Amino acid sequence: MSTPILMLGAGRMGGAMIEGWLAAGAFDGRELMVRDPHPGPAAELAARAGALVNPPDADLARAGTVVLSVKPQIWRDVAGETAAWLGAGAVVVSICAGVRSGDIAKAFGGRPVARVMPTTAAAIGQGTASLFADDPAARARARALFEPLGAVVDLHDEGLMHAATAVSGSAPAYLYAFIEALEAAGAAGGLAPEDGEDPAELRRQVTSPGGTTQAALEVLMGEGGLPGLLEEAVAAAVRRSKELGG
Repeated sequence: MSTPILMLGAGRMGGAMIEGWLAAGAFDGRELMVRDPHPGPAAELAARAGALVNPPDADLARAGTVVLSVKPQIWRDVAGETAAWLGAGAVVVSICAGVRSGDIAKAFGGRPVARVMPTTAAAIGQGTASLFADDPAARARARALFEPLGAVVDLHDEGLMHAATAVSGSAPAYLYAFIEALEAAGAAGGLAPEDGEDPAELRRQVTSPGGTTQAALEVLMGEGGLPGLLEEAVAAAVRRSKELGG
């Protein structure tokens, strides 16, 4: 594995990767560099383990692997600020939803690119990552990053990344939305909600504004979606239970 690993962005998903690597002992903190204008808990954890957080531009030339883990809406700006400082041998691994590998390679000066769609369960080594790369070296580099974090599935058609994003990448939010709607249906039936993590808050944490998951949730949580369906389903089960009891 070519290190240091430069994380461009350490938000919800990038942070989960950092947490997973450190917990698994996959990489030493001193093998990490983090660029993020608003470093969060994961960046602070990495810093305590020896990572460089927001290092000077000149230090970026040491990066062997660059993880592009910012919101898709700002990836070009980040690439423009970073590409000229990187060494010639750097490989780019992108987790930006929807952004084509050819566009990323062009923005990063023709460097090899792999695309990965992971899940936040990477933080506990239980993630699932869908991987596409034309370049064998980039594919191998991406595998080395994500195999310590869970299962890795190779895709041989970049077009399938859209479906992987919609099904696998957004799956945690779908699960939280289901639990949220089921809890509301139970409350409508007279049950008191359990204390603990609010599923609505968990759903919000894994949903980027204006992103692919939000687009899916607008269907699931909208008219004719999960809230109404589960309320009807629970009510039907209650009615049948009463019927069976005579």
